[in-house]
Amino acid sequence: MKKRFLSCTSGSTEEPLLETTIGDMLDHIVETYPDNEALVVRHQDLRLTYHQLRDKVDRCARALMAVGIQKGHLVGILAANLAEWTITQFAISKIGAILVNINPSYRVHELEFALKQSGCKALVTMASFKSSDYIGMLNELAPELKSCPPGNLRAKRLPELRIVVRCDSESSPGIWSWPQLLAHSDRTCPEELSKRQRQLNCDDPINIQYTSGTTGRPKGATLTHHNILNNGYFTARTMRFTEKDRLVVPVPLYHCFGMVMGNLGCMTHGATVIYPSAGFEPLSVLRAIEGERATAVFGVPTMFIAELEHRDFSRYDMTSLRTGIMAGSPCPIEVMKRVKTEMHMSEVEIAYGMTETSPVSFQTRPETPLEKQVGTVGQVHPHLEVKIIDPVDGQMIPHGRPGELCTRGYSVMRGYWENEDATRSAIDGDGWMHSGDLAIMDQEGYVNIVGRIKDMLVRGGENVYPREIEEFLHTHSKISEVQVIGLPDAKYGEVVMAWIKLKPGETAEAKEIQAFCRSRIAHYKIPGQIKFVHRFPMTVTGKIQKFKMREISIRELGLEKVARATTA
Repeated sequence: MKKRFLSCTSGSTEEPLLETTIGDMLDHIVETYPDNEALVVRHQDLRLTYHQLRDKVDRCARALMAVGIQKGHLVGILAANLAEWTITQFAISKIGAILVNINPSYRVHELEFALKQSGCKALVTMASFKSSDYIGMLNELAPELKSCPPGNLRAKRLPELRIVVRCDSESSPGIWSWPQLLAHSDRTCPEELSKRQRQLNCDDPINIQYTSGTTGRPKGATLTHHNILNNGYFTARTMRFTEKDRLVVPVPLYHCFGMVMGNLGCMTHGATVIYPSAGFEPLSVLRAIEGERATAVFGVPTMFIAELEHRDFSRYDMTSLRTGIMAGSPCPIEVMKRVKTEMHMSEVEIAYGMTETSPVSFQTRPETPLEKQVGTVGQVHPHLEVKIIDPVDGQMIPHGRPGELCTRGYSVMRGYWENEDATRSAIDGDGWMHSGDLAIMDQEGYVNIVGRIKDMLVRGGENVYPREIEEFLHTHSKISEVQVIGLPDAKYGEVVMAWIKLKPGETAEAKEIQAFCRSRIAHYKIPGQIKFVHRFPMTVTGKIQKFKMREISIRELGLEKVARATTA
């Protein structure tokens, strides 16, 4: 078989990679665009130019040095979208510490795991967010806080943790407030910070991001300056960003989507990043788009659906929008079409990747043909190689056939923090990161993600790809969102089930949906079970948790015995 027919491709190398650290890049942008708005945080009523942002970043960096944070120390951050999050992110990059992103939805057990597994020396946290009382959680994990001086914690359950800082002006026993931390900055002169910054290398690890942990314990993807700075830069570059762009970021900063594609994408181009609210609120996004004359907005598909279906959607002027990115989970084609027309995002793009690849590997372009814009995740990013392999024998497969997508290049993580076994399982000896995603590549290098290897189901010997059925059901006029899973079945091994969320005001029955499918898709793809829901179980980043859907459905339908038999 000739190589040209195999599913492999590589990105352009015409524009060189950035060979610098995040802190040095920020300083360069400040010199170039000092008076451009860098950061707008609407819920904190805060606006900072690049010059003002750098001043706050440097003060925070000097304070962290003064309280003992050294190069290589790990500093956790447990917070929603706040100015302090971003200031901490850039400050840590200047002193060579490693930022540990902690999911704000974590509960006590998960927080303890992340802090202990990473070995965090310091933690920057909100007091609370939504239903989470972070100070209460920390006092449960470290009751020693109540009797220790701030900055001198010695906790039995968290042996490495020494420093806890609140993101606000309030203080708690054993915990510094944000102003109290910054007051230490006077103990470190600017020359000391500059000296520390000069000692850093772009290949130094700078960030640990924990995967969702849908199977087993979360794993900490370890990323370098080189990984995430370049990925943010090329993601925004592909969107044709300039210093005039203004990006609304409703996705969480703790995830790559927010801190890399958002914060670093804007910073590397002198553009403005806008946080509409601490957590996602569709109305806040609509208000920010109009009020800030935004040119771009990010989101996962469920966010865009919530914005489009908000009762006040038509009241807001979105004609300033030009572009944006929809990513994080597969994008329904019908939703993409509405975003392009009703939200005026004519150049909206799809991006695909994973935390372990910094994250973006594929992205559509403004010049991508319409059918490719709405039907694929685009083409490979600059300076990356990708291939699609047979999940069984590891050999590259021809165009048009589904297989596992693998990525190699600058974006691939260093590995999983303190977990060599998991690293070896994910990155092979030739440097290929195995995604676990099923993908199909065409002859032009466009890729369509058809599901997860573990999500693919086999009904009576027929391979069934949930994404294909989901796309079809999205064409039904009453359906707002749909997710397809496989259920255990004594006769066929697995059968198809659809969880369906209807559009506001609509009603439907399972028989109606099944009748819609007949004569339009193969009989073995028609959902045998249908569940109408108002919401789906998902992570804080908007990723649907299909394993939870399957667990719930097995329990509700009384299939526990069949499940045990079919997986034995």
